[in-house]
Amino acid sequence: MAPPSARAARAWAFAQATRDPYVILIAIYIFAPYFVTRVVGDPVAGQTLVAAANKWGGWLVVLTAPLLGAAVDRLGPRKPWLAVVVGLMALCNALLWFVQPGGVGLPITAVVFIFGALTVLIAYHEMLHNALLLPAAGVRGAAGASGLALAGGNAFSVLMLVGVLFAFVLPGKVDWSWLPATPLLGLDPALAEPDRFVGPLVAVVMALGIIPLLKLVPDMARSRATVGEAFRAGAGDLAQLFREARGHRDALTFLVARMIYTDGLTAILVFGGLYAAGVMRWATLEMLGYGIVLSVAAVIGGLLAGRLDHAIGPRLAVKLEIAGLIVFQSLILGMGRDKILWAPWTGTPFWNGPMFTTRPEIIFLALGCGVAVCVSSAYASSRTLLTRVAPADKLGVFFGLYALSGSATMWLGPTLVEFATRQGGTQAWGMVPVVGMLATGLVILFFVRGGNRLQTG
Repeated sequence: MAPPSARAARAWAFAQATRDPYVILIAIYIFAPYFVTRVVGDPVAGQTLVAAANKWGGWLVVLTAPLLGAAVDRLGPRKPWLAVVVGLMALCNALLWFVQPGGVGLPITAVVFIFGALTVLIAYHEMLHNALLLPAAGVRGAAGASGLALAGGNAFSVLMLVGVLFAFVLPGKVDWSWLPATPLLGLDPALAEPDRFVGPLVAVVMALGIIPLLKLVPDMARSRATVGEAFRAGAGDLAQLFREARGHRDALTFLVARMIYTDGLTAILVFGGLYAAGVMRWATLEMLGYGIVLSVAAVIGGLLAGRLDHAIGPRLAVKLEIAGLIVFQSLILGMGRDKILWAPWTGTPFWNGPMFTTRPEIIFLALGCGVAVCVSSAYASSRTLLTRVAPADKLGVFFGLYALSGSATMWLGPTLVEFATRQGGTQAWGMVPVVGMLATGLVILFFVRGGNRLQTG
């Protein structure tokens, strides 16, 4: 196997950078809010449906991802499996073009199935892609590559959001001489074609983005095991994984904490856009602007994570990032179109712009930026922290458990959001368990030792 290199590390980061627009454009800011508001037609019912899709997808991940990961380890190469996963994700995203307003085209049940399938595929992608981090970047290059991947994903997303905004959404809505008079490609806003077009757009970008990784990142050699033998041996490897991990208290404690707070991070990614569209009653234009601003903030978060990891150590960095996220996410629950931090608001717009014209909108936007910075940096710092608290000679074992901990309770966040939304009858009540998961994970982090900044000189 070839040694790690800067080119391989950049290719690894580029693969995630071109995958993450799925999360930003489809799951958070454009397509999912469109599905909830214009296809389902009811934000609360729509949030419940999306939660159910992610719940069922999460259960399937729990049942399949650990054994699949262990079997792939036995077979050797990860890149062929990753290519298949990306191909299936691209196909699912492309099919979203056929989801028309009012339930015309693909039925709502089919869309829920696609959301569930994408939940499974994104987990497989994360598992296989993370397994290639050390071959691509090495131990010392892991923090930089991890932060670059997250920052790059948000940078790509910003470019795509801006492109959709100026090419398809603003034309015909504002009288700016440098804009096209009508949406490009003849897209019809009445048929929600700008919202639906992001599906094929994301599909093409992620399919092209995997190519440098397939060419440049080193992969494991192919073993002589058959697929059946690999799965049987993989089951044994999972049992051995837990046996080898015993006795490493701090690494295991961190993985428990991460398993819980990552459910909160994932829930924010899945439901944050739906929540904004519902409680603020924002349409495509506002959601595009919201997505652009928050994606820029997330780029800052990805870059900030690397600096924090080096300056104060990844353990303290993760604590600060999760604590900040709890504060921002809690305050967002008190916002609405006509309220500020639970207090009624009856003011008037303070400027005559195309979006974000009221005080609640500006405050909601600012709180959202805080959430985006903390989410992005927490993801990046978590990967770095594992490399500091796990024994150097067992990093492979603990990255396997890292992948397992990220999928073991994927169902929990969506299940709690679905239950709380049904019981509380509002989107805000549905998001309350998210804060609880973050707080629980933060408390457990205080029992982790190690993960301090590296000494230099």
